[in-house]
Amino acid sequence: MRPRLGRAPSTTHADLSHTALRLFMEHGFDATTVEDIAREAGIGRRTFFRYFPSKNDLPWGDFDRLLEGMRDHLASMPDELPLMEQLRRSILEFNRFPESEWEYHRRRMDLLLHVPTLLAHSTLRYASWRQVVAEHVARRLDLPEDDLIPQTMAWTCLGVCLAAYEQWLGDADAYLLDLLDEAFRLIDERIDTDIVRAHRSSHA
Repeated sequence: MRPRLGRAPSTTHADLSHTALRLFMEHGFDATTVEDIAREAGIGRRTFFRYFPSKNDLPWGDFDRLLEGMRDHLASMPDELPLMEQLRRSILEFNRFPESEWEYHRRRMDLLLHVPTLLAHSTLRYASWRQVVAEHVARRLDLPEDDLIPQTMAWTCLGVCLAAYEQWLGDADAYLLDLLDEAFRLIDERIDTDIVRAHRSSHA
């Protein structure tokens, strides 16, 4: 008798995302199908779509939950803390993963930054991330969310994160949170030669 496919008791967003990431790295993103992932995870196609709307969403994991966590973390920041420091702390927290997740996160970011098929979809996800930052900045400064200042800060924070991710992917010994921390501290300073050299020396 053929076993019935259905929801595996232990399946979670993380389990399914991990399975997909392994297959993507072994066979390539474009060559891996939803059917391949569902079969490897021991679930049916219909069950797959209860977890993720599409294959393109798999590298993002449970991104919506993480965004809500960042929104809550920003809201909990004390008012007396400078705005840039609030953003730095919350974005570092957003990128904090247990050691068991580091390799999966590295695979995830490699795909999201370098697979052409995913770039358009990533733009939508980045927009959701920027919105969380812009909402907080607008609230702190009593400005509309679409004002130039909240939007500029949101785009700047995203750019800082992407630069740190690229550095991290290029150096197997690098620690992502250290790179993010260094980058965020730099944008809160004047970028001139003496300050950058002093900053680099302090981290040597």
